[in-house]
Amino acid sequence: MSGHNYFVYITSNPKKTTLYIGVTNELNRRMDEHVLNAGNPISFSGRYYCYNLVYYERFAFIQHAIDREKQLKKWSRKKKDELISQFNPDWIPLNDEVKDWED
Repeated sequence: MSGHNYFVYITSNPKKTTLYIGVTNELNRRMDEHVLNAGNPISFSGRYYCYNLVYYERFAFIQHAIDREKQLKKWSRKKKDELISQFNPDWIPLNDEVKDWED
């Protein structure tokens, strides 16, 4: 993908009991970092093994991505689950899908 790309993304642990919401300009690289960080007690996503990408949105402007991240973080778990299920009904990890992208 070329041009300006900023992403709001949601990762989950394998049991789908914990969600992590973040923003990045390189989704592929960021997912690699989440996988490598699994089990690291220093970070939230590492501590809870949130490395399966289950949702993402692309933005052309960083401020729009940041605003969306803040919005999603305020949502209830039920509302986040519904958003993910609309985008990715089976909550299949999408990490491999973004590996093919050129950030």
